[in-house]
Amino acid sequence: MVPFVDLKAQYQSIKPEFDAAVMKTLENCAFVLGPEVAAFEQRFAAYCDNEFGVGVNCGTNALFLSLLAAGIGEGDEVITVPHTFIATASAIHYTGAKVVFCDIDPVTFTMDPDALEAAITPRTKAILPVHLYGQMADMDPIMAIAKKHGLIVIEDAAQSHGAEYRGRRAGSIGDLAGFSFYPGKNLGAAGEAGIAVTANADWNRKLRMLRDWGAEEKYHHEIIGYNMRMEGLQGAVLDVKMNHLEKWTGGRRAAAARYNALFAGSGVQVPVELDDRRHVYHVYAIRTPDRQRWIDELKDAGVATGIHYPFPLHRLKAFDFLGYREGEFPHAEKAAAEVLSLPMFAEITLEQQEIVADAVLRLQSETEITA
Repeated sequence: MVPFVDLKAQYQSIKPEFDAAVMKTLENCAFVLGPEVAAFEQRFAAYCDNEFGVGVNCGTNALFLSLLAAGIGEGDEVITVPHTFIATASAIHYTGAKVVFCDIDPVTFTMDPDALEAAITPRTKAILPVHLYGQMADMDPIMAIAKKHGLIVIEDAAQSHGAEYRGRRAGSIGDLAGFSFYPGKNLGAAGEAGIAVTANADWNRKLRMLRDWGAEEKYHHEIIGYNMRMEGLQGAVLDVKMNHLEKWTGGRRAAAARYNALFAGSGVQVPVELDDRRHVYHVYAIRTPDRQRWIDELKDAGVATGIHYPFPLHRLKAFDFLGYREGEFPHAEKAAAEVLSLPMFAEITLEQQEIVADAVLRLQSETEITA
């Protein structure tokens, strides 16, 4: 079986460094925050070409606390896209603000700036674009719209560590950004972890208090906060993995290029990497209108697949209360019905990719014959 992702291969490639970092944390007993987390926060913020990084316990809370730090709350509206993981919209809902959706660009799967502007109301306070699958949203027009209407921009960069837009890194363009370090991400922890980055010193201070019970000094609680601190073990592991992130990104990009070459001229709808962006290929998502059959037959051929994501958020029961109807966001709905993610990880071999490609090409040929 060609796995969808192979975390064991990554671990084996850095085992001595990884194990040493874990043992150091166990020996110094800095299990929550501590020097390893502080070092990683500084390093990752610098990697994003930003000033401050605040480590938290997951990517969802990196977004949630970023929204709170920026003053988002009851009575506000925040615009995002329905083609994303539920965490994006949930983080908005947790603040008491209203989730407002706009459609995606059908080529990049990211926020359509024209649809964004049409969704703005007098209650809109922030925009939350999602850098999906490893490619950044069209940030210049999004930032221009935000400036025009006096809105805050918070980047959901959970899938885009090291991605670039016109030479600028994910996490460096908006007012704040949230990243996830879920184990399967391009930069993954040994469990759950996330980080919020910003250049705003006041928001940095607020984020640090919000993650740690509303206090800068123990028992001196200035605001109502949360227990959302990053564990020391995660900071240590992530700092070690930072040594390899660019190499792994190169591996993913090389794997994507190999897939593109294997599928060239076949009619398989491969991901589009725009000329002004650096795609880091967290996911290599193709499209097919016959997805379930492809999933079943690829499984039979020894190929694991994934779907990112099978339902647009406005069609989930959890968000029925928002009142959206089927057909309101046609590009998101069509993408949700067709996207199919193929195995993608930095260590994937050409032999594994050829197994994947042979099975996909056979299915594509069968689809064209029956069309």
